Amino acid sequence: MKMKSHLHWKLAAIAAFLLSTGAHAQSSVTMYGLIDEGINFTNNAGNGAAYRVQSGDVVGSRWGIKGNEDLGGGMSALFLLENGFNASNGALGQDGRIFGRQAYVGLSSKQYGTVTLGRQYDPTIDMFSAITASGNWAGDVGATPFDNDNTDWDFRVNNSVKYTSPTIAGFTGEAMYGFSNATGFANNRLVSAAGQYQYAGLTAVVAYMKIDDPGAGTAGAVTSDSVFGGSSQENIDAGVAYKFQKMMIAATYSHTTVDDPNANAYFTTSFQPINGGSWTAWKFDNFQINGQYFFKPNFWLGASYTYTMGKLDSSAGNYSPKWHTLALELDYDLSPRTSLYIQGEYQHVQSANTGTQFDDAQSIAGAGPSSTANQVVYRVAMIHHF
Repeated sequence: MKMKSHLHWKLAAIAAFLLSTGAHAQSSVTMYGLIDEGINFTNNAGNGAAYRVQSGDVVGSRWGIKGNEDLGGGMSALFLLENGFNASNGALGQDGRIFGRQAYVGLSSKQYGTVTLGRQYDPTIDMFSAITASGNWAGDVGATPFDNDNTDWDFRVNNSVKYTSPTIAGFTGEAMYGFSNATGFANNRLVSAAGQYQYAGLTAVVAYMKIDDPGAGTAGAVTSDSVFGGSSQENIDAGVAYKFQKMMIAATYSHTTVDDPNANAYFTTSFQPINGGSWTAWKFDNFQINGQYFFKPNFWLGASYTYTMGKLDSSAGNYSPKWHTLALELDYDLSPRTSLYIQGEYQHVQSANTGTQFDDAQSIAGAGPSSTANQVVYRVAMIHHF
């Protein structure tokens, strides 16, 4: 009898273990991250050439935790907490936020799509940025001037609710609303939507984003990490990409309008135009062609050219600067987790003589604005995933 009782408890323990492992199989939590660290050379950073160790130029250095729980019936709960950091000095990224890259929770259905809430990327980044040079392979060296279309991921959206549709006949859609979290409902809110169609090697994207009072306050949709300040910012994007066996090529267009501009995060000197007026609107039209050629699956060359037309309106007159940006990158993957790369950027500005840093070449990867209309930046670096 005693032996039967002992056997009963053994069987019960084994059953409990199998049940617990079965339940665990329905859920997963993963820790992950990457470090992008290298040495940059800028030929002209205002006071001469500059060398510096710099973190996160192609992809931001990060670590994160993500999880998924199967709720049955094709439904699952999910979450993601992603921290950004500077590998050069260990400092927190995204203005000192602990989970500044992303922090959200949501529900996903295979049939109806996914809804997520928190701090996250807007649809223009999810769908349009992915076919641009900066969002796909080049990072900072492939960005538009001042990252005016946010394809280089300068800001995320706080207080946001995002819906992602299931893919139907190759089409996927996204929509987002970022709350102001203030008594003034329209004060620093965001709306964004994008659609993507994929068939074989073809990807086509259209996207839209509108922010009221970007950078205003501390509780809104886009606050301290905003590139521009003003009464509103509007982005319209479109692009097409095609993947061949050894090559990818893409052509993109983005338009950005900032009404009543009052800030540019990349300016370090005078903001007001030399004509004595005040800014009434900034407009940027970016035309880009970019591509990658794979010599081998782990060895590739990327190139991009971006032509940007600016229209800067002030109460005392208008200016029309133009930017030419060329980026190159050679990448070799030592393993699925570790890559070495070298990249370079050349930027030339056709100055409009505004008396501001709109007149100076200024790569996002550089050590500061050039004292001339030209700037060259080189980078040698490595990326390690963990």
